[in-house]
Amino acid sequence: MNFSLDDDHRMLRDTARVFLEKEINLDPILKNPKSTVADSGYEANWQKIAELGWPGLVIPEEYGGSGMTPLDLVMIVQEIGRTVAPTPLLGALAGAWTLMRAGSESQKQKYLAAVAAGETKMALAVSDANGEYDGPSSDAKATQAGSGYKINGSKSFVVDGGSADTLVVAAENGGKRGLFLVDAKQAGVDVKTLPWKDVTREVVNINFKDADAELLAADDADIWPWVRDRLLLTLAADSAGGLQRILEMSTEYAKERVAFGKPIGAYQSIKHGLADTFGTSEAASVGVLYAGWALSDDNEEGPIAAAMAKAYTSDAYSAATHQSIQIFGAIGFTWEMKNHLYFKRARSNAELFGGASAQRSRVLDMAVTRKAAA
Repeated sequence: MNFSLDDDHRMLRDTARVFLEKEINLDPILKNPKSTVADSGYEANWQKIAELGWPGLVIPEEYGGSGMTPLDLVMIVQEIGRTVAPTPLLGALAGAWTLMRAGSESQKQKYLAAVAAGETKMALAVSDANGEYDGPSSDAKATQAGSGYKINGSKSFVVDGGSADTLVVAAENGGKRGLFLVDAKQAGVDVKTLPWKDVTREVVNINFKDADAELLAADDADIWPWVRDRLLLTLAADSAGGLQRILEMSTEYAKERVAFGKPIGAYQSIKHGLADTFGTSEAASVGVLYAGWALSDDNEEGPIAAAMAKAYTSDAYSAATHQSIQIFGAIGFTWEMKNHLYFKRARSNAELFGGASAQRSRVLDMAVTRKAAA
């Protein structure tokens, strides 16, 4: 078992880093304390990454994508995390994975090719108002209407839902939670943008009133866990990349900022804190790489590894971003500095699709189930 990155992975990572550092401009939101995700370059960035084929990263080649593995994806998502790039890529990935797992051949041909080409943006609407992602859906109901379906109710905390053209909606249907394709632009879909503190990411609530829907899967019991594992990996990779960058920023500032005649990095409280962050950053990267490998290889450890990576990076990234603000001192609290963007992205990543404690509970449940089956 070799966890070293090969030349292709390193080239993929380095190319993504050069592109993002050149193209992502956070100045519009750093100059305006009242800025929203609309001011972040969110839509413009989508066009840029679409030209590189990133919306189709995980989509098989027969549907116009690149057919990359989860480990390949980690190389790019970590770099997105380094730059806290505002882009609706997470929604596109979530929609694509769900279609790949549950869609019919005609649905795959129709939707995946459009996503891969950057012509269609997608989002996955699975959470209820209480933040529950797993189990039966109570907030949205689907009823059959002729050859199609109607959806009524609501879904909450939908990432990239406001800009999406097509939604994958989890809704209760005959006692089970099914998955449905919904045209996001129809009259029966009402999108409310949440005052999400992370202005680099769009999160919305959606209300449905007799919205026309197309059945994707009558029961998501074997679909959602597979998709969830890959979403957890994506968020963990984003956090690991951001953690690396916040460590670099804090270390650079600690070397430059002088207090009482010497750089603040010479003081033990700063030095030890940065050393601890370095250790957690290395561990986070290794955990993400292992989870990426396990999911790419369809290893039975994949679900546990993804949950552990999400839990670890959630705590580590949040702690590091909080510490960075303290190291920067008074200037670290100002809107003009990037520190708060990383802090908010860290908190956003930590809570989406289940926080650290929820992931640890899942790890325990999976371990108990595995032991009982042995």
